[in-house]
Amino acid sequence: MDTLQYAELFLTESREHVVGINQALLVLEREETGPAAAAAVDEIFRAVHTVKGMSAMMGYAVVAELSHEMETVLDGVRRGALSIDAAMMDVFFHAADVLEQSIEGAVAGREGEVSAPDLVASLRRLGTASPAPGEWTVSAPMTSGTLVRVRLAADTPLRGVRAFIIVQTIGKLGEVTGTEPSLDALQAEGFGTDFALRVISALEPADIERVVRGAGDVEAVQIGEDETAPRLATPTPATSRDMDLGTPASLAIAEPAAANSRSRHVRIDVRRLDNLMNLIGELVIARGRLTQLAGGLGDTALSETVTQSSRLITELRNEITASRMVPVSQVFDRFPRIVRDAARSVGKQVEFIAEGKGIELDRSMLDEIADSIVHLLRNAIDHGIELPEERVANGKPAVGRLTLSAIRDRSAIVIRVSDDGKGIDRDRVLARAKRDGLIDAHRTELTEDELLRLLARPGFSTAEQVTGLSGRGVGVDAVYTRVRALGGAMDIRSVPGQGTTMMLRLPLTLAIVRAVLARVSDETYAIPLAHVSETIELTPDVVRTVKGREVLLVRDDVLPLLRLRELVGLPPCAWRGDIELEQVIVIDLGDRRAGLVIDELTGQEEIVVKQYDAVRDGLPFFGGATLLSDGTPSLIVDVSSLL
Repeated sequence: MDTLQYAELFLTESREHVVGINQALLVLEREETGPAAAAAVDEIFRAVHTVKGMSAMMGYAVVAELSHEMETVLDGVRRGALSIDAAMMDVFFHAADVLEQSIEGAVAGREGEVSAPDLVASLRRLGTASPAPGEWTVSAPMTSGTLVRVRLAADTPLRGVRAFIIVQTIGKLGEVTGTEPSLDALQAEGFGTDFALRVISALEPADIERVVRGAGDVEAVQIGEDETAPRLATPTPATSRDMDLGTPASLAIAEPAAANSRSRHVRIDVRRLDNLMNLIGELVIARGRLTQLAGGLGDTALSETVTQSSRLITELRNEITASRMVPVSQVFDRFPRIVRDAARSVGKQVEFIAEGKGIELDRSMLDEIADSIVHLLRNAIDHGIELPEERVANGKPAVGRLTLSAIRDRSAIVIRVSDDGKGIDRDRVLARAKRDGLIDAHRTELTEDELLRLLARPGFSTAEQVTGLSGRGVGVDAVYTRVRALGGAMDIRSVPGQGTTMMLRLPLTLAIVRAVLARVSDETYAIPLAHVSETIELTPDVVRTVKGREVLLVRDDVLPLLRLRELVGLPPCAWRGDIELEQVIVIDLGDRRAGLVIDELTGQEEIVVKQYDAVRDGLPFFGGATLLSDGTPSLIVDVSSLL
């Protein structure tokens, strides 16, 4: 079997198993005994066992050896020969980390760089109190034992690995006396979806079936003899792709039922989705140009065809966009382990809560923001949540609470990291800012916006000493920069003695958005429609001056007034009579609003966002660029930089 073609699939599945191992370890550390602990041990054992089987088939010896030693210890725990204690948990957590590193290294061709002889020795010492899981062998003649016939799902990845895992799992229930096709043929995927084996075991057929189905990707199982089934003593050629294990009636597997039970999901390399999104983006630009040209020709048939094509392109774009959306749980599930390790490193007790894990976000966006969330979680643990004795002295529970949540807000996702700690020491931030000359020496307080901007300055930190978590002034700065680069915004709310909340507002996707086109002089700018509340004409009676700054009166609201001309360095607009030739776009971002003055609204358009590298010392008001339907370039206004 050519294992290279399966390396990426092995990596994807193994990563999922490692996440499951870490989650179950956290449960096991918290419970130690009882039904929940037993279920956690079973889950860890199954995941480690699966990784062991797959890595052995792939030829990754380091991964297979480490998972085998973990499996031995876990088997002793399952059978009651070993007891869970703090020392064992530390070894398990360390083993999970090394297992993840070994998997990544093996797939990248750097398996020899990962070596943990001390860890392997520790696992072997733990396992000495428990006999290693029994190894099964294939013997001849292969006619004794209970017949077990298995049909894998039609789209099972790595069928040979899955079949090998099933045979090995059943071997732990008794003695496997034979397989059909041969074991070598199974490993080489020399079969279709069906294979069979015989096992001598004291377990009931129902228990054997439960174990087989628990291995995953199993469509059907039949236990027992059948006159139409072939004898295992006479193996069919290894090249056979469709082995007859009995009539459909005896197997109780009707073909329509098998077809209906097939998985509706496939794994796709995210790079293919990126390419599709780039292509549909170019198609959207071409559609706009085609629509404009067809409108000027006056040909009814052509206009109808263009309209139909436009509708189909929109539907295609929506489907491609939807295919890129994944639940945030794919990233959130990594964080409980990170929080646990971070809290232990500074001697704090933290209860971690994740909410809204079903909210969906573009896969690329999710990958881009993962590290930023890690920064915020670590900062909350190091700077926010107090030590247990300090919390108790202040009338708080000894265990701090750290909450990570995701909610949908129109065409954006809001991610919050909240803690119930001591809050941000504004006096210390203010003193540090004065000392560094970042703020007027006579200031006595900071607004929330000023507080965020100071904390987000490169190198700014109020930590007394550098720790393994923070203190170098790179946390909030890195997050702020990353979020802004993604076209999002960041807010902060902190109450002394009660805690701090960091909020990240992110667009659902980076690729295609609907925008309002605004003209100033002979330049056209795109403003994402998601941040536009309304548009109004600017007349002298709605403009006031408060503390030397222009404001806009909109019904019962007073909004700061920003002039796009001034922001981009153009001269003021002319007046005609007593009415100014300008429009106002009311923009909002969360609970912040403002009026943006422009010359003229030229329409709405779906734009393809293209990231660009701004010139050095250039204006900070733009988050990307696009090509309009007439082929002219336009800069995209970053609303978060204006509010």
